[in-house]
Amino acid sequence: MSTAAAPVRSGAVLADLLPAARHRYAVDAALVLGGAALTGIAAQISVPVPGSPVPVTGQTFAALLIGTALGARRGFLALALYAVVGMAGVPWFAEGTSGYAMPSLGYILGMLLAATVVGALARRGGDRSVLRTAGTMVIGSAIIYAVGVPYLALATGMSLGAAVAAGLVPFLIGDALKAALAMGALPASWKLLGRRG
Repeated sequence: MSTAAAPVRSGAVLADLLPAARHRYAVDAALVLGGAALTGIAAQISVPVPGSPVPVTGQTFAALLIGTALGARRGFLALALYAVVGMAGVPWFAEGTSGYAMPSLGYILGMLLAATVVGALARRGGDRSVLRTAGTMVIGSAIIYAVGVPYLALATGMSLGAAVAAGLVPFLIGDALKAALAMGALPASWKLLGRRG
């Protein structure tokens, strides 16, 4: 009898490896709640950026990991729950803030879209190798900025150039480090499980 792990079907994400045949809805609900909570916790890792109303946080990293690990549907639901509950008053946005009248809300909306897209890419193997994971993280980060920076400009009255200088440029090095962490963690998780698809 062979002890080698059977390959995961094409289109699987890491969350699909959880055994839950009888309790799929309960497991999915727990993953969505856990993803929202993880994003809220990661948002509290926050460092102010001089000259910018947007701090460096761990929530973008969490949002991209959640999207890739849970897939598009569960990733979307987790980030939607995070956004809705935070806008309703739970203080789990960056620096313990909440509500919807803040210049960084566009980044949260961008994270919701990014989690969905990187989740869809993960279903196509976008998290199974270092290079694919790098591409997936770059696309996810670009989506966050594509929504967040114009929203920042509109919310603060900054020009688009000033919003890019305050809401994009200071974050590029940190995003590169976050992508490097994901490039190691995600493919290593698949390799550890012995289930490369």
